[in-house]
Amino acid sequence: MMIAENHQIAYRNVASKLYNFLPEEIDLALTDFVSILDGYGYQITGPMFFSIISDPTDEVMTAELFLPIKGKHFTIPKEAEVNFHSYFLVDHMLTTRIKGDFEVEAQVKYWELMEYMNTHEKTQKTPIFVEYKKSRAGQTYTEMSVGVL
Repeated sequence: MMIAENHQIAYRNVASKLYNFLPEEIDLALTDFVSILDGYGYQITGPMFFSIISDPTDEVMTAELFLPIKGKHFTIPKEAEVNFHSYFLVDHMLTTRIKGDFEVEAQVKYWELMEYMNTHEKTQKTPIFVEYKKSRAGQTYTEMSVGVL
């Protein structure tokens, strides 16, 4: 188990939207979100990340998807239900990497984070965050993190 402490997620100009979906259908939610942003002329400037709001064992997942965008002014109508954060920061996080099959490893890594939190007497202060990243060598991987006290 490889858990790192003091991780943070920080981005400027982030759009977000809540979705309910089956975990294997996250791509449909992301495609919908990107099409909404494209439709209003916003350019995506960073990787997608999301927070898992529901219990990770629920069949239908409730998650907030986040996408960094270009622009300082945000003018999407309220009925699109897209939020805007001029600065997004979550710090004091525990994090672990998922390098294999996300659907298989995500449950294992989730329970490793929970066990580490309990063993080290930390209190969860945020939902679980998942970030898709790419190494300098071009390999993709996923980080799963949780904010703690």
